[in-house]
Amino acid sequence: MLTLTNISKTFNPGTVNEKTALHDLSLHLDPGDFVTIIGANGAGKSTLFNAIAGSFYTDSGSIVLDGQDVTFLPEYKRSADIGRLFQDPMRGSAPGMTIEENLSLAAGHGGWLSHVSKKEKEAFRERLSLLGMGLENRMKQPVGLLSGGQRQALTLMMATMVKPKLLLLDEHTAALDPGTAEKVLELTKNIVSEDNLTCLMITHNMQSALDLGNRTLMMDSGKIILDLGGEERKGLTVTDLLDRFRVGVGKELDNDRMLLS
Repeated sequence: MLTLTNISKTFNPGTVNEKTALHDLSLHLDPGDFVTIIGANGAGKSTLFNAIAGSFYTDSGSIVLDGQDVTFLPEYKRSADIGRLFQDPMRGSAPGMTIEENLSLAAGHGGWLSHVSKKEKEAFRERLSLLGMGLENRMKQPVGLLSGGQRQALTLMMATMVKPKLLLLDEHTAALDPGTAEKVLELTKNIVSEDNLTCLMITHNMQSALDLGNRTLMMDSGKIILDLGGEERKGLTVTDLLDRFRVGVGKELDNDRMLLS
C-alpha cells in the first residue's frame, strides 16, 4: 500500500541552520495497517508525514502509494488519495462555511449545496449523527462556532468521507481536553476499523501507541529505531518501550510530554 525507500531530507543545507530531519528512512505498510508512531520532539514524525503528503520533495529515495510512484507528485494531487488531520482543530475545515457546505466540499462538490442531492444531504445528516455530538441538528451553522472537539470530529469525518488510500493523523487529539480527546480517539478507531483504512497516527501517549492499531514505530533523529508488531508488540508495557529506546539509542528518553502522558 505504502512503500518508502531510503528517503532523506535536509533543511537549510550548507548553512549554520542545517538540519537532517529524515535520514535514509524506509517503511512499508500493507493495506489495512494501523500504525502508531511515537518519538520525542524533533524525531522527524511530522516531517515524515509532510514527505508522504508532498509538502516538500525529499532529497533522495522514493515514495510509492498503492502502486503509484508519487515521489515528485505535487501535494494537491496527492491529497485526492491522502486524508490528513493536524494537531490544531482549526485546520482542516472552513470556519466561514456551514457544516453542510464543508461536507459538500469534502464530498467533491466544491462547497456548492446546489450540487448536492436531497438524498446526499440526508446521508450527511445520518453520518453526523454517528458522531454523537448533535451536529446533525446544526447543519446550517458556521463551522467557526463549533468547539475544538466538534471541529476535529467533523474534520475526521470530512477526511474519510471519500475513502482515502491513506489516513495521516498528526497528534489529532493533543490539543483537546482529556474527555473530548478520548471521544475523538474512539471515533477514530471506529472509522478506521469500519472502513478498513490504512492509517499512520502520531501520538505522544506511549500507552495509546501500544493499545491502538496493529503496529508501533518509534523514531529518533529522523530514523525508525523500533518497529513493533504481532507477537513482539503484544503485551508490551510503557516500561518495555523505554527500555528498548535506551538500548536502541544508547540514552534515556527525556521527553517530559511523553513521560507524563
